[in-house]
Amino acid sequence: MGQSQPFRATALIVEDDLAQREMITLLLEESEYDVIACESAEAAELVLNKPGHRIVLLMTDVNLAGRMNGVELAHVAKARHPHINVVVTSGRPLSQPLPGGAKFWNKPWAPLDVLREAEVTLERTPDIG
Repeated sequence: MGQSQPFRATALIVEDDLAQREMITLLLEESEYDVIACESAEAAELVLNKPGHRIVLLMTDVNLAGRMNGVELAHVAKARHPHINVVVTSGRPLSQPLPGGAKFWNKPWAPLDVLREAEVTLERTPDIG
């Protein structure tokens, strides 16, 4: 019989800027995450609805391609996955409230911020090994 693979945390990155999306993806992959990257909140919502993914971290920009913005996506994610760690980023002040427990980061933020958030999320998530 094969050995079971240890649980790897999954992060969902939602950013319509390709360079930012790729940078965040690379940082999280280097932090031992599986990463699902989406350009729109609608695509991310499909991922959140799909069984089998154990997404522990959502990082989303506010302004995205499509009709739904990142704050709306944060509310959807928290409603469906109450324990998910949510980080919403924008270069502008928020005009909508975030769901409880979600964090807001002003742009520009440093890559080290992503690495720290990834580490904190892993420490708070059981069954990772």
